[in-house]
Amino acid sequence: MNTHSFKLPPLATLGPFIALLLACFFFATQSDRFLSAQNFSLILQQVMVVGVIAIGQTLIILTAGIDLSCGMVMALGGIVMTKFAADFGLPAPLAVACGIAVTTLFGLLNGLLVTRIKLPPFIVTLGTLNIAFAITQLYSQSRTVTDIPDSMTFLGNTLRFGNTSIAYGVALMLGLYLVTWAWLRETASGRHIYAVGNSPEATRLTGIPTDRVLLGVYVLAGLLYGIASLLSVARTGAGDPNAGQTENLDAITAVVLGGTSLFGGRGVVLGTLVGALIVGVFRNGLTLMGVSSIYQILVTGILVILAVATDQMSRKGVR
Repeated sequence: MNTHSFKLPPLATLGPFIALLLACFFFATQSDRFLSAQNFSLILQQVMVVGVIAIGQTLIILTAGIDLSCGMVMALGGIVMTKFAADFGLPAPLAVACGIAVTTLFGLLNGLLVTRIKLPPFIVTLGTLNIAFAITQLYSQSRTVTDIPDSMTFLGNTLRFGNTSIAYGVALMLGLYLVTWAWLRETASGRHIYAVGNSPEATRLTGIPTDRVLLGVYVLAGLLYGIASLLSVARTGAGDPNAGQTENLDAITAVVLGGTSLFGGRGVVLGTLVGALIVGVFRNGLTLMGVSSIYQILVTGILVILAVATDQMSRKGVR
């Protein structure tokens, strides 16, 4: 009789969570302020924009692709929605819809170039990154848009639980993670994304329209970047043309640290949330310790290399 039928989750699943706990333990020993509820609320607010972008990035990386344009597309969406509200006097919901429509169109453009012309995702999104950056700077004239209605910053407001304040945007981010996790896990369309990432040709031979799956993933990612645009505007209270210049790398970092394989087909979207929190915890903890921001970037880079190396070694072990 087998008394050891219970299996622990694989290291790829447990690893990010263990790393997050170890990071929290370390910084708790270095600063009395780290474990406060207010500090954890601050960390969540700091990662909510990148966290939502990283959901879209996760979907794309699960198909063995990558999106370098996500940060600048998000910035363009923020400029469009704030300019439409400030310059044209559009109601906030309509202006927000216009911004999200622009980011979704960029997702559609990326998807069409990848599926129809068969260009590599790296090259496609490197090109659209520069296109989005140029349009953002030209349309905004490199100026921050501040004259926006209060309703556009609603998600930056907080709801108090005792002595802790939780931003509405954080609640939205967590809700998006739960919905995406359930979709990927419980629906046929969600499982098709994993299948395409594992073997596009084998998936096509089973009758699954791989190009349609890929196109849908890029469009959905663009939609998520639009939601991230709104969260960025809500958090800063302005449309910033210089936003998004590091969010693409931060999102990729969160996905990799969360255990999603850059080679596609493996990963859990909730791991991406943990990865985003790892980055947020390290930056917050090092700031509380008085460590220069340049060392925070250094530590983030080391974490990414370690995560990718672990993924590569685990793939060799499977083979």
